[in-house]
Amino acid sequence: MSEKRRVAILGSTGSIGTQTLDVIKSNLDKFEVEVLTAQNNADLLIQQAIEFKPNCVVIANESLYEKVKEVLLPMDIKVYAGEKALAQVVEMDTIDVVLTALVGYAGLIPTIKAIESGKQIALANKETLVVAGELVTKLARQKGVNIYPVDSEHSAIFQCLVGEFHNPIEKIILTASGGPFRGKDKKFLETVTKAQALKHPNWDMGAKITIDSASLMNKGLEVIEAKWLFGINANQIDVIVHPQSIVHSLVQFEDGSIKAQLGLPDMRIPIQFALSFPERLRSDFPRFDFVQYPSLTFEQPDMDTFQNLRLAFESLERGGNAPCILNAANEIAVAAFLREEIGFLEMSDLIASSLDKVDFIKHPSLQDFVETDKLTRIVTEELIKSKK
Repeated sequence: MSEKRRVAILGSTGSIGTQTLDVIKSNLDKFEVEVLTAQNNADLLIQQAIEFKPNCVVIANESLYEKVKEVLLPMDIKVYAGEKALAQVVEMDTIDVVLTALVGYAGLIPTIKAIESGKQIALANKETLVVAGELVTKLARQKGVNIYPVDSEHSAIFQCLVGEFHNPIEKIILTASGGPFRGKDKKFLETVTKAQALKHPNWDMGAKITIDSASLMNKGLEVIEAKWLFGINANQIDVIVHPQSIVHSLVQFEDGSIKAQLGLPDMRIPIQFALSFPERLRSDFPRFDFVQYPSLTFEQPDMDTFQNLRLAFESLERGGNAPCILNAANEIAVAAFLREEIGFLEMSDLIASSLDKVDFIKHPSLQDFVETDKLTRIVTEELIKSKK
């Protein structure tokens, strides 16, 4: 890397965003922060801006604009507010790479705008490809934009494919930790609490992603994302439960050989690789020691108990706007579970009902995706109200 890469971080105050800033702080000769954005965490956004001195910041919650502006404008840091500003800021000529770490559907439009502007993408927002994978990947090809995966599983696959891009993939194997409820039955899951579901055994993540991991929806979304990132079919994707979270994913080639990427659970590794590719930068991250892990185990996921994974595979097979419905219904269901309005297993029931109730569109446009997302949220909210 001869010149510094100027990075826009969408969602800089979340788990991925803060770890991205850790990576940049350790490599200030390689990267500089051009844009920081946050939804509601104005205090941390201000703190980050004071330290990294970006060109501009965006606070999506417009009610917090004055608070952020008062501190940062005197420091010659531009301040913008609102969802439209979030989508517009990625078009700036001074940005080289956009790291999208927004949670959920909110990442779709800004990512599309960044691709349209020819920016390279470091993608930590899997919902962008879940909702509109065909549209987004087609646009990226047209614009000559690379999408570098930040999810640990997809980064692992990408790393296994470096030097192998000319060799056809026979199968991709995504690993899953199994979450806090691995091995539990439906009777147990009927009574689990929010606090129990938020205790992930291996990874430190935001609340929404942690619940998705507990329900295996996170793995279902990753299956859909993998289809579009690597240009494969649903029948070429397997999921295997690996409780130690050391093998991050595997690729099987046509000769039967399997490549795997291993390492301690640390999101800074895939973040750094996405930002620095094709280089591997030196780091002081903790190293994996085989002696400390004498046994790495693997088992089949229980899709009867954890139905979200099955629903994701079915949505991928169906195609069209089905994954968009799945994602929107899941976002509403998870929010309701976090508000303690519904039980853990009811999330899957809501998603299945929404998939049945929202009209299926085989070849959706971007506007169809927008309308599908909006309608699905309304339908799912109504289903929740009817249960009260």
